[in-house]
Amino acid sequence: MWYHKPAINEELLQSLPNLKVVASSGVGIDHLDLKLLSSYGVKVASTPFVVSTDTADLGMALMLSSSRRLVEGHEMAVSPDTEYFPADWLGAEVSGATLGIVGMGTIGYKVAERARAFEMKILYHNRNQRKKEEESAVGAVYCKKIDDLLQQSDFVLLAVNLTPQTHKLIGKRELELMKPTATLINISRGLVVDQDALVEALQNKVIKAAALDVTYPEPLPRDHPLLKMKNVIITPHIGSATKKTRWVMMEEMTESIEAGLAGLPIPREVL
Repeated sequence: MWYHKPAINEELLQSLPNLKVVASSGVGIDHLDLKLLSSYGVKVASTPFVVSTDTADLGMALMLSSSRRLVEGHEMAVSPDTEYFPADWLGAEVSGATLGIVGMGTIGYKVAERARAFEMKILYHNRNQRKKEEESAVGAVYCKKIDDLLQQSDFVLLAVNLTPQTHKLIGKRELELMKPTATLINISRGLVVDQDALVEALQNKVIKAAALDVTYPEPLPRDHPLLKMKNVIITPHIGSATKKTRWVMMEEMTESIEAGLAGLPIPREVL
């Protein structure tokens, strides 16, 4: 499966009685009904670890691009109407700022490793607190309550899986807890954020900016308000989109398929 296609529903499963394994690209499995697949005796594999480094890199790229207004700056620099560069055209500092990471799994932790090099203060909220030595290695402080993280962070980065518990995790209430100078960065899934609430928060300056690699739907309708905002950067779900990583993802999917067909233990099986 690539880009969640084909849709694995009951109609498809009934038409494929010999299906043994579904290999899905990437780490998210929110598009799969695992109970339905299991009821047909079909096993599932994904590629959860290979995407982590590139996705963390993109998270940092989005944070830097938004804070230093790179897209706006590029447009100004190449515009045929530009006669001079205004001296009061300013961005925000990343170095020394507070980064709140929601979801401290493999990707979130790799973001923290990168953020430490920028001398950022790192807060994180997770279902489970990381080991003390892991926290110390990146200088991260655990926030048991997400509210505490939201209130203190200059940048809030979302790196959670999409589950019923994280569906619209960030809504109107959460956005209003954030600083008016804060930026929201989403490298997880679009549905982790209440998009209508985000539009309203950006329009009313409840928060400063957003940098999104994911939306819902993808792509957004061409008249969507997020596409017209100068304080929003949107990329086309490219967290894992490097040549090397995509190649390895394909190799891992093939390996899982071959193992499933041979009746062997499936590497990276989703249980």
